[in-house]
Amino acid sequence: MSSLHVVTQQAFQPVENAILAGKIPGAVFGAVQKNGQRAVLSAGQAPRVPQHCSMTRETWFDFALLTKVLFTTVQVLEEAGRGSLDLDAPLTTLLPDFRQYDMDCWERKISFRQCLGHQTPFPAVEPLYTYGQDQAGLRAFILQREWIPGPKVYSDINFILLGLALERLRGKAVSEMNPGWGFSFSPPNDKCAATEACQWRGRMIRGEIHDENAFALGGAGHAGLFGKIDGVLDFAQDLLNGRGFATETIKLMRDPVSDTRTLGWERAHSGWSGGSHCNGSVIGHTGFTGTGLWIDFESERAWSLLTNRVHPTRHTQSDIVELRCMVADVFQAQKGEIE
Repeated sequence: MSSLHVVTQQAFQPVENAILAGKIPGAVFGAVQKNGQRAVLSAGQAPRVPQHCSMTRETWFDFALLTKVLFTTVQVLEEAGRGSLDLDAPLTTLLPDFRQYDMDCWERKISFRQCLGHQTPFPAVEPLYTYGQDQAGLRAFILQREWIPGPKVYSDINFILLGLALERLRGKAVSEMNPGWGFSFSPPNDKCAATEACQWRGRMIRGEIHDENAFALGGAGHAGLFGKIDGVLDFAQDLLNGRGFATETIKLMRDPVSDTRTLGWERAHSGWSGGSHCNGSVIGHTGFTGTGLWIDFESERAWSLLTNRVHPTRHTQSDIVELRCMVADVFQAQKGEIE
C-alpha cells in the first residue's frame, strides 16, 4: 500500500466518525498527486431517505458553489486569455443592458476581475427564485433590479452575473456548455447523492440542482454543476500539471487579490476550510451541499471531500466546517510522509 493511501485512510477516519455519529449521511474522500497517484475512500449512504443506497466512488454529487471554480472561473479566465473579454473591463461590455435605466449607477462600473475576486458591494446571497421561475424573466430581473451596495463579501451574485456574461458571449445557456472532466449539468438522477427535502419544491432533491436560484435559472454561474470524485481529482491533477490550462489562467487562480482570496478561489489563511497546516501555495473552495477541493502546489497534491451533509435537511448540526478542518489537518500534517 502506498504512503498516499495510508495517509488518506488516516484522514478519512474523522469522516467515518462523523457518519457513525449521524452528522452526515455519507462521503467520498480522495487525494491525488501531480504524478497521477491517487487514493479514494467512501462510506455511508447516498440517499438515506426514502431508501438506503451506499455511497461509492461512482456516486455523483451536486457540487453547489464549487461550480464557481470548477466551471465559471476557468471559463471566464480562458475567454480572457483568448481575448474574448477584458478582465478589467466592466461587465457591460458583454451585458450592455445591465442596469440600463441608470447609466451612471455603480453596478455598470463593476469589472469581471472584481466579480471573480469577490471585490464588489453585491450582497452575499439573495432569494431570487422567490421573484418568479420564468428563466428569461428572472434573468431580466437580475440585470435590471437596483442592487443595494454593502461591504465587499463573498457573493453568489458576482458569479450569477459572470454566468450571464458567458451566456451572452457564447449564445447558449450555461447548462448547455461543456464543463469538461466528466462534469455535467444534467447528471443521472439515480446515481446521485441525495441532498435536501426541499420545502419550496415539495420533494426530496436527487439529481436536481439543490441551490434554489440556480434551479430557477436552469443552471447558473454560481451553482448547478455535478460530477464524481475522479473528475474532481482529474481537474486538480491537470491544474497541478498545467495540462489543459493556459499558464496565465493558473497564475491568476493562484495570485492573491486579498488576504483571503485569489480570482475565484480562497487562499490559505487562519481559520479557513483547508486546516491549519497550509501555506500560501494552497488554494481551495467549498460548496454548500458539503463539497470541497483543496490544491497544494508546493507539495504537488490535492484532496477533495464530497459529502451530502444537507440530506435530508440543512437544518441539522452537521459540523461540516470542523470536519473539513480535521480532515485537512490530518492529511497535511503527514505530507512529509507522502512520496
